[in-house]
Amino acid sequence: MADINFSGQSADPESRSAEGRSPAPRPAGLRWDIIELLFFAYRDFVGDADHELEAFGFGRAHHRVLHFVHRYPGLKVADLLDVLRITKQSLGRVLKQLLDEGYIVQKTGNNDRRQRLLFASAKGEALVAKLAGLQTDRINRALRDIRPESVDTVRQFLRAMIDHDDPDKVLLTILGSGKAGTKEHA
Repeated sequence: MADINFSGQSADPESRSAEGRSPAPRPAGLRWDIIELLFFAYRDFVGDADHELEAFGFGRAHHRVLHFVHRYPGLKVADLLDVLRITKQSLGRVLKQLLDEGYIVQKTGNNDRRQRLLFASAKGEALVAKLAGLQTDRINRALRDIRPESVDTVRQFLRAMIDHDDPDKVLLTILGSGKAGTKEHA
């Protein structure tokens, strides 16, 4: 297999001709460098947790559900669907497993008995803490050699990458609090 450079093309131009294809034309201004760095960063960021989740028979959907239920106790199922942007059917399978295995507990709303409010159990909180610890370690390693004032630039960049046209309640809480970088809200 030919070596691939960060532009996405074979590093050796002769190997492209030998493969019988010419490089695809590229519009000017595409940010291949950042696109690919985001792909690899995401792969490794979630990969740390993925390995841990495999032992429980869980996947990324379980992780996301546990994360938001832990971070926002009493989150309504309807709000969780909006935040995760998944179907009720997709959430149902994952949520059932987390409820059945005791990672999440569900309570009815005080004012509206039709509401299903979600809370992480002690078992769920322990798993979330372990996964967040792995991810925090990776973040801290990445930020270690960055000047402290540049950390805010990283945070600003990530916030700017989020689509602000869809006002998710949790997203508004995170962005609106101004505390998204503190340990309490990180």
